Amino acid sequence: MEKYKQPKLTVDIIIECGEGIILIERKNSPYGWAIPGGFVDYGETVEQAALRESREETSLEVKNLKQFYVYSDPSRDSRGHTISVVFTGETDGTPKAASDAKNIGIFTETTLPENIAFDHRRILDDYFKKRS
Repeated sequence: MEKYKQPKLTVDIIIECGEGIILIERKNSPYGWAIPGGFVDYGETVEQAALRESREETSLEVKNLKQFYVYSDPSRDSRGHTISVVFTGETDGTPKAASDAKNIGIFTETTLPENIAFDHRRILDDYFKKRS
């Protein structure tokens, strides 16, 4: 048992591709569509983690990485308390599902899938509000 419980640090990357953004369909629980991302490894920066996770899940290189916001609601992930540093970035490549992504797609604000994992619906709502 841990003496001190601490939240885990994660990153999520809203990748702009053409007129939409890339979401992955998760292979593992919790299931649903999600913004590409994952846990920050020991010894890497959040920026390095964001670029690594984008490559691992979408097979793409992301450019113009910018910090968007930090989400820290203790109930945002059913597996435990996580804090996510969310980034935006751009790509001009063709996404290909990899790593723990079962499927991948490009969506607009009006074509988002129903089943969105974690608090990613809130993050995407914030993103689209800021863009308009």
